[in-house]
Amino acid sequence: MAIEKEFFRQVMGRFATGVTIVTAKNEGTIGGITVNAFCSVSLNPPLVLVCIDLSSHTLPIMRQSGAFAVNMLTDQQEHLSRCFALPSSERYEHFCHATYHSAATGAPILDDILAFVDARIVAEYPGGDHTIFLGQVEAIGIGSKIAFGHETDTSHAALIAHNGHIPVEEENPLAYYRGQYRHLATHYRQPSLVTPREQDREGEKR
Repeated sequence: MAIEKEFFRQVMGRFATGVTIVTAKNEGTIGGITVNAFCSVSLNPPLVLVCIDLSSHTLPIMRQSGAFAVNMLTDQQEHLSRCFALPSSERYEHFCHATYHSAATGAPILDDILAFVDARIVAEYPGGDHTIFLGQVEAIGIGSKIAFGHETDTSHAALIAHNGHIPVEEENPLAYYRGQYRHLATHYRQPSLVTPREQDREGEKR
C-alpha cells in the first residue's frame, strides 16, 4: 500500500514547529518563503539546514546569491507567514510590504522578528520535491544581541544602524501544529536540562 500524500502531511503535522521566513537577495532581486523545515545542524562550525520547494521563486535567488537568512517570527507576525506562503503579486512584487535590513550576507533580515540566522550556502542536496540547503552561520541575532562570525562583516551591517523597534527576548514565537497557527501558553515553563549550578544546589539540599 502506497503512502498517500495527504496522510503523510497529517502525520508530519503532529510535530509542532516554529514558523520562519527564509529570505535571499541577489543583485537587487529579493525573495522570501515561509518555511517550517528548518533546524540547527552543528555547533562547530555553526551550521543550519533549510528545505525549499523546487517551485519556489526564492530558490534561484538563494542559489545565485549563495546565501540566505532565516527569520523567526513572533506570534504577532502571522500575517507575514501567510503572505510569504501564497503565490501573489503582493509577495513577488512588493515583498509583502515587509521592511528589512541586513547583517553579514546581504540577505534581508525582517524588522521586529523574534531572532534571525544569516548564513552562506556551503552545500546543496536533492530532497524529492524540495532542495536541502546547508548554511554556515555568518551572523545571528536575538533582541538587541548580535554576533558575527567574522569581525569584518560588521562594517557591512545595516543592522547595527537600524532604527526600527527591536523586540525584547520575552516575545513569544509563532507556532504551527496540525495545519494551523498556534500561540504558546506562557503559564507553564520548565527547563529541558538541569544545569550544573542546579545540580550543586540539589546536592546542598541533600
